[in-house]
Amino acid sequence: MFMQIAIGAIGIGIVLMVGYLVIAQVATQIQTSSPDAATNASIASTQATVFAGFALIAVGIIVLAAFGLINIFK
Repeated sequence: MFMQIAIGAIGIGIVLMVGYLVIAQVATQIQTSSPDAATNASIASTQATVFAGFALIAVGIIVLAAFGLINIFK
């Protein structure tokens, strides 16, 4: 069960990393072509959402490791 959760967390992490790379590339291209304040704000909001996803995955992995250690020493 823990292996399935770990594989799921890794999959979500990969999706978030690809999303972050796409957002970073789009932000670079848009900011050079049209520096609109609303566009910059929406890109910053999207990046903040991706960072929150990274934090949730990190917390999930820490909890997964804690449960794994509890089961090992049980």
